[in-house]
Amino acid sequence: MTQAEHGGGLGEEFFVPGSSSFTEFLAAHRPELLATRRVLPDGMRADAERVPHGTTVLALTYRDGVLIAGDRRATMGNLIAQRDLEKVHPADDHTAVAFAGTVGLALDMVKLYQVELTHFEKIEGTPMTLSGKARRLAGMIRENLGQAMQGLAVVPLLTGYDPTRPEGERGRIFGFDVAGGLYEKRDFHAEGSGSPFARGALKKLFHRDMSRREAALAALQALYDAADDDSATGGPDLGRRIFPIVSVITETGFERLPEPETAELAHEMIAHRAGRPDGPAAAL
Repeated sequence: MTQAEHGGGLGEEFFVPGSSSFTEFLAAHRPELLATRRVLPDGMRADAERVPHGTTVLALTYRDGVLIAGDRRATMGNLIAQRDLEKVHPADDHTAVAFAGTVGLALDMVKLYQVELTHFEKIEGTPMTLSGKARRLAGMIRENLGQAMQGLAVVPLLTGYDPTRPEGERGRIFGFDVAGGLYEKRDFHAEGSGSPFARGALKKLFHRDMSRREAALAALQALYDAADDDSATGGPDLGRRIFPIVSVITETGFERLPEPETAELAHEMIAHRAGRPDGPAAAL
């Protein structure tokens, strides 16, 4: 037993030089605390209809940085498990992560990732680079591969503001696969069951040098198109006042758009859709 378990303070493992990774520290000393390391018994597979899944998240760059957004629906098979799930979270002051996939594992992974970045900065005395943050998240996804192969996959979407990049290119987007493959995306990207429809909408709406308002409207249009063709994605729920989460990351840091602003943009979009149900046409 460690000294901590005897009630005498920190155990000796806290005083042994090692990696600046909190995840690696837990893996070495308390692996049972890592949700991503737990695998179902051989021959067992999760029943998708009994496990809540998050659906569509997306990101796009704009004039001042990068925007990240997500719908609010979680599903269990053909049932709506939750209508107001939050899929977009700040990872630190200039980084945000959103997720599609198994909700319970995804929320645990987001919390662990937040601690991972804070722990690194405290140990090293400097923040991790954005590329380093992307590689660290890829490693955490890879640790979940066993559960992903048993039907409990998590697919995050990472965005950040990188002050080392040239002006106009500081908003960056990273996508992943279930095996921890890392891919930097240009301009925009989407993940989840409604992602093909969201990417199609963004392809026609995106243009360089968008304002924050234009980027937010494009994100809402893309999520609306995803909800229109994918039953697992939820669009704006005007009756319950549940709207997609839209956040931005700029030089000043992470900011979630206030709900009144998101609601106003959603009402404006839906009003325009009354005359054009398929949404705005692509600019020629």
